[in-house]
Amino acid sequence: MGTPDFAVPSLESLVREGYHVIGVVTQPDRPKGRKKELTPPPVKMAAQKLGLPVYQPEKLRDPEAVERVLSLKPDLIVTAAYGQILPEAILKEPKFGCINVHASLLPKYRGGAPIHHAIINGEKETGITIMYMVKALDAGDIISQRSIPITDDDDVGTMHEKLSVLGAELLTETMPLLLEGKITAVKQDESQVTYAPNITRDDEKIDWTRTAMELWNQVRGLYPWPVAFTTWKNQPFKIWRAKPVEKQATAEPGTVVQIDEAGILVATGGGHLLLQEVQPAGKRRMPVAEFVRGRQMTVGEQLGDRK
Repeated sequence: MGTPDFAVPSLESLVREGYHVIGVVTQPDRPKGRKKELTPPPVKMAAQKLGLPVYQPEKLRDPEAVERVLSLKPDLIVTAAYGQILPEAILKEPKFGCINVHASLLPKYRGGAPIHHAIINGEKETGITIMYMVKALDAGDIISQRSIPITDDDDVGTMHEKLSVLGAELLTETMPLLLEGKITAVKQDESQVTYAPNITRDDEKIDWTRTAMELWNQVRGLYPWPVAFTTWKNQPFKIWRAKPVEKQATAEPGTVVQIDEAGILVATGGGHLLLQEVQPAGKRRMPVAEFVRGRQMTVGEQLGDRK
């Protein structure tokens, strides 16, 4: 059970290792792009290439969906970023249980956006946890775990790719031990729990009173989706790429203090943020060098809402 690109390597590894995958459950096809064309999720496309049967219930908790899954009589259910809660009738059915490949070092970052929040919060490492699934969100006992550093060059896109591969690798190593009964699962330390809920519009909005380092983490923690934004001339102004500049800011946070082809330097609550790739309202994303040649932004202008 999985839906986005993140889950594809785990599915492919199970097939490659010779496990009998009797069915793939994923989210329904959804409209995408400007033309709103119905598009299958990546896991469906991967499953079809592998010749595996695919089931796409709108709601897994519906009695018909539960009955359909149980009719397969699975010995083990593996989930990876599926996007729906498994009902108890399914959780208790498989002989070897239901396990989940989760993109954080649990108990930190339970929830739907663990990669985003780890980078936004300035974490220096994250990782993969394989755990037993229970009714509570990402709260099951830990089966196996592996960490990976978050470098200064990383963003959500690079970490998503690294963690999807790491998840498949750890799943490959964990499966034989699980099926042979050689796993001693460990309970999560509830005192260390943090949450990573799905990203909201408020999470995307730049607050210039924060430090340049915090804003840099926010920008790369939202790149390449859904992308951080501020406002310019009361219109949304997306910031795709930026970097912190440590020199002390003397202007009010959000003030444009320098403009050249290297970037737009903006004062923050601590240091400056150099904007390198931006997207004005109604336009495509572009390097700042291109933006400053064709737009009338001036030194002294204010980005964002005035406090």
